[in-house]
Amino acid sequence: MPHSPEEKKQALTRIRRIKGQVATLEQALDAGAECPAILQQLAAVRGAVNGLMATVLESYLREEFPSSEIRSDSQNKSIDETISIVRSYLR
Repeated sequence: MPHSPEEKKQALTRIRRIKGQVATLEQALDAGAECPAILQQLAAVRGAVNGLMATVLESYLREEFPSSEIRSDSQNKSIDETISIVRSYLR
């Protein structure tokens, strides 16, 4: 979980945005919106959740491993590569 105040603020902002998207999705379903509109909203929610997951995971990886001053260049590179792979998977 993000520990710095800035990371926590960003995560909460994303969560609030997701809540708004889900509320809009619920309203669309209640109103009987067409399937393409529902699918578009679902894709937006999925993208937002995936973005949040990637951000939290990146924060976790950077916090759980020793600080970058202690890590070797190859360890830093491995962490960056892992983050990149996960981000591409979540797209």
